[in-house]
Amino acid sequence: MTDIEIVTALYRKVTGFDPEVINAIKGSGSSRRYYRVGENPVLIATVGTDIAENEAFLYLTEHFYKKGLAVPEVLAVAPGRNAYIQTDNGNIALFDCIDNDELIIKSVKALADMQYRGAEGLDFSRCYPVSSMDRQAILWDLNYFKYCFLKNTPVEFSDRKLEEDFDRLADELAVKDDEHTFMVRDFQSRNILVRDGAVTVIDYQGGRRGPTEYDVASFAWQARANFTPEKRSMIIDAYIDAVSAYAAIDRDRFMSRLYKYVFLRQLQTLGAYGYRGLVQQKAHFVRSIPQALRNLREMIPSEYPYLGGVLNEMIDKVLPDFKQPQKLLVKVESFSFMQGIPADMTGNGGGFVFDCRGLPNPGRYDQYKKLTGRDIPVIEFLEKCPEIHEFIQSAKTMTGISVKTYKERGFSSLMINFGCTGGRHRSVYCAEQIARYLHSHFNVDVLLTHREQNISEKFSAE
Repeated sequence: MTDIEIVTALYRKVTGFDPEVINAIKGSGSSRRYYRVGENPVLIATVGTDIAENEAFLYLTEHFYKKGLAVPEVLAVAPGRNAYIQTDNGNIALFDCIDNDELIIKSVKALADMQYRGAEGLDFSRCYPVSSMDRQAILWDLNYFKYCFLKNTPVEFSDRKLEEDFDRLADELAVKDDEHTFMVRDFQSRNILVRDGAVTVIDYQGGRRGPTEYDVASFAWQARANFTPEKRSMIIDAYIDAVSAYAAIDRDRFMSRLYKYVFLRQLQTLGAYGYRGLVQQKAHFVRSIPQALRNLREMIPSEYPYLGGVLNEMIDKVLPDFKQPQKLLVKVESFSFMQGIPADMTGNGGGFVFDCRGLPNPGRYDQYKKLTGRDIPVIEFLEKCPEIHEFIQSAKTMTGISVKTYKERGFSSLMINFGCTGGRHRSVYCAEQIARYLHSHFNVDVLLTHREQNISEKFSAE
């Protein structure tokens, strides 16, 4: 059967009718294939040929869902166990709203719940591909880094000396006999979905019995998230507070162990970036390498001098090969159609032109004629109109897609223009709304211009 036939059968089993639409969802590092299915209801289908991996996900999901944890609900499974369909918990990842502290704290609490409450009654022997983060699993991660990343660099090193340091690390970081917590393994902002202020964790099928610090390291030091030291401190404080409901935490011991797992996680992550990016040539992973290298330099432990020397040499030789991506400047401008559409001075073909003339016009009323879309009375007039909210939401959706893509691809300029009859009320209001939205949600430089008022204002990314 084809994916479409499998997915259609699963949807029919749940709803009693065939789906109106089936849209493929872009995956990242996995060979699994994902689909957003139907319109009412919308469900998520997964097709994967690794049955053991599927079984682990299905078992863990059923176990966690029964405990009320922040995971999707599996609604149906294909007879061959090669596909399943589950609830749709949103199409926005935490990564896309990474500046929202409230969502970050909710995610950290969800992590603590999975690690501790999720471990209660869990049969770790059903985890995939191993039951615990033991010494051998640590060595797999270290050698994954060595063979998939380090050996793809010009650095020469002694395998014997490197393995000696690897052995010492594995002895120190392997899960201890008295640790019976669940380690999510890939807890990072792209694997946390957001909908209506709630968070849902996905992609935990590689979880196992393991140290809780590993997940905190994965989250707080995720390369593309690029959290500031202050934001990391907030995450750690929120995590320790959440865990206090389950266990007493010695903060000094926790921090000491955490930094070692940060180091391990950074090596493992570079291994993944090397395989997915350098070997398979997937651009998303290649773009993550420079920040991962910079993060690694800060975390190399002094007690492993040979390994540390190799890593510093590797960073010095590899990092200059990656050009810094150009910084994106989004130019948002209001204008009057009577004076013509703003010219594109970059030569890249411009971007969006939104026609606001179909919206209610405050300029027809004497009390608003001398005001602009920046003035409170005009704002209040417009925001009472349902058409305004629909228009702004549509503009946010369309421009947001482009801004996200432009950032990822290293583009330097995007124009977004709003025009109305006089360029004074509706276009000014819409330009203000979109400029502030894009700056706050995507952390980009925005140049806001109201051409007919000769007003310009820049919002700089952090």
